[in-house]
Amino acid sequence: QVQLVESGGGLVQAGGSLRLSCAASGRTFRNYAMGWFRQAPGKEREFVSAISPSGGKTDYADSVKGRLTITRDNAKNTVNLQMNSLKPEDTAVYYCAASWTFRDSDPPRQGYTFWGQGTQVTVSS
Repeated sequence: QVQLVESGGGLVQAGGSLRLSCAASGRTFRNYAMGWFRQAPGKEREFVSAISPSGGKTDYADSVKGRLTITRDNAKNTVNLQMNSLKPEDTAVYYCAASWTFRDSDPPRQGYTFWGQGTQVTVSS
């Protein structure tokens, strides 16, 4: 079992930055690929970014590539999402998710088992 708690959301103007953090419980954090997803009002939840267990491999949705950066600290059981050059269309609830894996392979875009409660990000124009 992994419990995930997101933080760092808030209200920011377009062009601004936010840093989301996700704190994970458990001693096997380094065996999980971690992902960030988001859900805007009236839309389905979508993939944003993911990182492999070691942090050596990352993946980004085309809509955020070049603006968002995912990192993790396995010593602190945290995964972060640095969000720069934010746009109004980035407004959504952002969720952290964990996927158990036996290999340090490319992080998946689906099939995540554990989810946090989400943190709201609002970007004003």
